[in-house]
Amino acid sequence: MEYHKEKRDTAPTPEGEEKVERLSQELVSLFKGEDRAIIEKAIEVGKEAHQGQFRKSGDPYIVHPLTVAKILRDNMHMDTTGVAAAVLHDVVEDTHLTAEDIEREFGKEVAFLVEGVSKIGRVEVKSRLQQQAETVRKMILAMSQDIRVLLIKLADRLHNMRTIEFIPDEAKRRKIAEETLDIYAPLAHRLGIAWIKWELEDLAFKQVNPEMHAKIQALVAKSREEREAYIEAMRKIVQQKLEEKGIKATIQGRPKNFYSIYKKMEENGLSFEEVYDLTALRVIVDTPDECYTVLGIIHSNWPHVPGRFKDYITLPKPNMYQSLHTTVIGPKGERVEFQIRTWEMHRIAEEGIAAHWGYKEKKNLVKDEERRVIQWVRNILEWQHETSDHKDFLRKLKVDLFPEKVYVFTPKGEVKSFPKGSTPLDFAYAIHTDVGHHCTGARVNGKLVSLNYQLKTGDQVEIITSTNAHPSRDWLKLVQTSRARTKIQAWLRAQERERAFAVGKSLCQAEFRKVGKNFNKYLEEGRLDPISSDFGFRTSEDLVVAVGFGKVSARQVAIKAISPEEVEGEKEKKRLSSQLFDNLKPRKKMEGAKISVKGVDDVLVRFARCCNPIPGDEIVGYITRGKGITVHAANCPNLMTLQLEPERQIEVEWETENPVPMPVKLLVETEDTPGILAEITTAISKHGVNIEEGVLKTDPSRKRGILKFTVDVKNTEQLEEVMHSVRKIHGVIFVNRIFA
Repeated sequence: MEYHKEKRDTAPTPEGEEKVERLSQELVSLFKGEDRAIIEKAIEVGKEAHQGQFRKSGDPYIVHPLTVAKILRDNMHMDTTGVAAAVLHDVVEDTHLTAEDIEREFGKEVAFLVEGVSKIGRVEVKSRLQQQAETVRKMILAMSQDIRVLLIKLADRLHNMRTIEFIPDEAKRRKIAEETLDIYAPLAHRLGIAWIKWELEDLAFKQVNPEMHAKIQALVAKSREEREAYIEAMRKIVQQKLEEKGIKATIQGRPKNFYSIYKKMEENGLSFEEVYDLTALRVIVDTPDECYTVLGIIHSNWPHVPGRFKDYITLPKPNMYQSLHTTVIGPKGERVEFQIRTWEMHRIAEEGIAAHWGYKEKKNLVKDEERRVIQWVRNILEWQHETSDHKDFLRKLKVDLFPEKVYVFTPKGEVKSFPKGSTPLDFAYAIHTDVGHHCTGARVNGKLVSLNYQLKTGDQVEIITSTNAHPSRDWLKLVQTSRARTKIQAWLRAQERERAFAVGKSLCQAEFRKVGKNFNKYLEEGRLDPISSDFGFRTSEDLVVAVGFGKVSARQVAIKAISPEEVEGEKEKKRLSSQLFDNLKPRKKMEGAKISVKGVDDVLVRFARCCNPIPGDEIVGYITRGKGITVHAANCPNLMTLQLEPERQIEVEWETENPVPMPVKLLVETEDTPGILAEITTAISKHGVNIEEGVLKTDPSRKRGILKFTVDVKNTEQLEEVMHSVRKIHGVIFVNRIFA
């Protein structure tokens, strides 16, 4: 990746050359015969292509693809084709070689994988949110065609995170780490590749919250000796109990990654000492039946904690994970968590989908668990085509990546899983779109329930439908699944479009009649098609819908569609060419940063003073009749409270060229210490940011200082840099952006 890369005229150091040679030999040694020859050739081509390119660490760049290839071979048993593609995965993007060159030398399959990985990296977008959304879309699409593309991308991100400390820019490191936590670790989790998920989370956590990472690391180290002694003693006791029953088992202490400890403390308000499953054992046996026998032995010797038993063998997680989980009160009153699984379950828990992908057999998936994963991919592909909003897409994806599941039954006994909090509507849309659209209620365990009933594990659900029923906007508040939400939104949009078309048609008819013309005739004869593109629409129907939504006026359509020569009568000619019409043409007025409005060429735009959005903020446009478009931040408190009509919302986005500084308000609370105001203003100014206004108040009773600043920043990234610098000042308690 380019943030790890630089070019030099110097030759590699002896240490760098030695590292390249060692990695090359280690990788080649993992193959035999023809496979070895392919890997050797790929290494030579990669070395030559990346000649003169170096990592920020000072290593020759080829070290990176060699390491990625070795991760895939050592940990995921990647086949020869996938490893060769991993060695070459950056050549198309960063060197003179093309996909055609790769295909000629290594065949279509390697070229396809290399091009697939390269396409994920090539995202030309205007905002960070859009970049994340487009990257995920491309990864999901690539995964549906060949899982190896995503596995290479995950290994690529893992090595980049392992070497992230060599990137000098702290803000850039943090941005990369946040993306890793938001996108890459959840994808590894959803594919069941636990070891990558844990390592990515800990590496990213260290960058995003270094103070808390260091604190937890120190606490874990401090308690390690005592905890390990306890776990070893418990392990021996369990081993003895199982041997007495004739059960052969491997018992291990189970490590806990720092990020998961932090998440448990954060989400549940726990202290470090209250994170019970720091003390954890894993029992691995040969058969599923033995798993339940072991569970019985453990429960018969120590009391189990109510609500802490999970059977993921009978009902596996969506990422194929299977184990029994239970927590017991062990010796000295210590809580001990157990995971009980077979060796096959253990392999899948560690490797996920990579454990079963049929590379050489040319079959996508071979087991029921894997079919569920690929069905998840297909579901995402389906609703990503129906979702144009980047924020909505990422929100839906995260719901699907980290769901708390409940498991319910169809009337025929088929098991279906849903996120916690799902309702009969989610169940109905999982059966079929039409069943969802016509749902009126449900019978759960034979009893009638309302649509807001929250499904529970073990429920048997039967949907009641009616041909007269149809979705309403209130349904969006009831559903949890991405599929249900997407289907409801699509239906509502279609209905709104129908209504808007009828309104637009009526408005145009009235306007055309004023000059003696029949609008319907123009529409039927296709005479509006040529002018639709002038307004930014593909078809005349889209143009009429825009008139109904108030995005384009019927008069503008009449002026564009009708030439003065077609009009009979002086009065009508005068009406068509009247200066009144010319004056109605929207004017363009920008305050500071530029906004582009989808489907409209030239429009009056102003920024809401209640939230002062800046480039990088997610924004929404709201049509104010007669006043153009008001742009609000998507999280603006005023926007949330307004009862906005959906048809008056319009898509807007920032134009990122030559950003103009815009005002933002900051609230800073500090300890009341001398000189802190000077430190804060210096920290702000060093980023080239102008301070428009500053107000200082003190609270003697609390020994606190309250500072309000108005600063001019170019975008959210610059704002984050400023806030991060202020937070680092000793004595600063918090820094917040305020929307008022």
